[in-house]
Parts: sequence; C-alpha cells; structure tokens
Amino acid sequence: METPPLAPRVLVIGLDPYRVPGPWDPAPVAAGIEEGRARFAEHGVGAEFCLVGLDGSDDVPAVVTAALSSRLWECVVVGGGVRGDLALFEQVVNLVRRHAPDAAIAFNSTPADTFDAAARWLA
Repeated sequence: METPPLAPRVLVIGLDPYRVPGPWDPAPVAAGIEEGRARFAEHGVGAEFCLVGLDGSDDVPAVVTAALSSRLWECVVVGGGVRGDLALFEQVVNLVRRHAPDAAIAFNSTPADTFDAAARWLA
C-alpha cells in the first residue's frame, strides 16, 4: 500500500533557479531545493514549494497569492533569492501578511536548510 502524501503545513516561497536570468549555473541551487524538500518528508512534515520565475513568465503576485490562499499554513518560509530583491521581498512579505496572517514567517540560509527554518516555528 502506498503511503498517502503528507498534508502540507509549510509553504516555501522561492525562486525557480532555472528561470532566473543571468549567466550562472542553476544546478547547485536546484539540488539544494530538492535536498530541502526531502528533509520535510524525512521529518514527516508536509510542504509545498511555490517557486516563481524572474524571467517574466510569471505574474509573481498572482502565483504567490494563489499558493498562500490554497489552504491554511502553519509556516511560510521565504527563500534567500526572494530576499535578495528588496522590492520582491517586501511584496512577498506583505502578501503573506494579507493572505496567511496566522502563519509564522521563517527565513532559510540555504535551500538545503529550509526544513530547519520552518521547524523553528512549527508546533
């Protein structure tokens, strides 16, 4: 019998490394995101990842709002890539306040430690 997926309790908002313009290698960041995703499963905590592109392919406020509004969240983790763009960071934090006002807000230091950031705030 297959184990049912865990109910998401944590929303992770970050950048899709393959849709960030610039001359850089997205593979290490993508690997870190997958490592972070696996740690949630290892600890039995459901998480959903909302990864947005900065290449113009996403209406970032609409995508983030849809993710925030999809269910009640215990914690929202805002990734470092988002925090690196002050206007985007302010926008995301204000969207979290508006659409998930009861959720704790956490910040990771690397994609791989996203679970640790959330775990500081989970009951």
